[in-house]
Amino acid sequence: MTASNTPKPFTPADLLRSLAAGEDLSGKTLENLDLAGCDFYGANLSNTHLSGANFDRAILIRAELQNTDLRDASFLDADLRGIDLRHANLSNANLQNAYLNRANLMGANLSNANLTGVKLQLALYDRHTIWPDGFAYRKSGAVGPGAQLSGAYLNTAHLRGADLKGANFLGAYLSGADLTGANLEGASLSGANLQKAFFTGAYLHNARLNNAELQQVDFRAADLTGVELNNLQSIAGADFYRVRGLSESNRALLKGRDSKELDTWNPFTRRTTRESLARS
Repeated sequence: MTASNTPKPFTPADLLRSLAAGEDLSGKTLENLDLAGCDFYGANLSNTHLSGANFDRAILIRAELQNTDLRDASFLDADLRGIDLRHANLSNANLQNAYLNRANLMGANLSNANLTGVKLQLALYDRHTIWPDGFAYRKSGAVGPGAQLSGAYLNTAHLRGADLKGANFLGAYLSGADLTGANLEGASLSGANLQKAFFTGAYLHNARLNNAELQQVDFRAADLTGVELNNLQSIAGADFYRVRGLSESNRALLKGRDSKELDTWNPFTRRTTRESLARS
């Protein structure tokens, strides 16, 4: 009797053993696996085919699932905090009551997904993210273009290169946040606490920073064309070295601040605010 050449189906136990052994699973076909309750903390499942898989109540904290096929997969009550789902296909997936806090959803396809009760605080999306029809993603707590984050607590948030065009951060708390290279065109940051935040190389065309707290903010090489800077709370230690687009009226407004603010040293860039304005 001739032995069958049909490969043995991949089982959940096989998957867990492969992950533990550090095997490269990219390109693997793993559809319809029952992985309910499994622990995939930090696992790399990028570029795999997991359509129809059952991840109910599973732990996928900080897991990597870039470009992964997750069509029709179920993540009921799953913990997906900090997961990387860039360009993943989650169409028709069940994410009911899942925790997607701080997840990266840039370029992800969530069309027709069930997002009932999903937690999206600080999850990152961009203009390429596809959301289910009618889902109010801008008010979900997620961060991206047009997000409504008035009064939100985003202290020390990692938002490097994020697309935040037109986002509303009115009165938000962004102290220590990293917005290096972020797109903040037309964003509202009025009344926001931006102490020690990094806007290095950020694009702030027509952004509103009226009444904001700018103490020790790093604006080096940022584009401040058309930015509003009225009634600022403090600019002590803020660094404007080599900013672009700063109007003469705004430059005069900043240089006219109290000498205690202008002569405050920025411990990170090792310049005073006055020196940074003189060289910008």
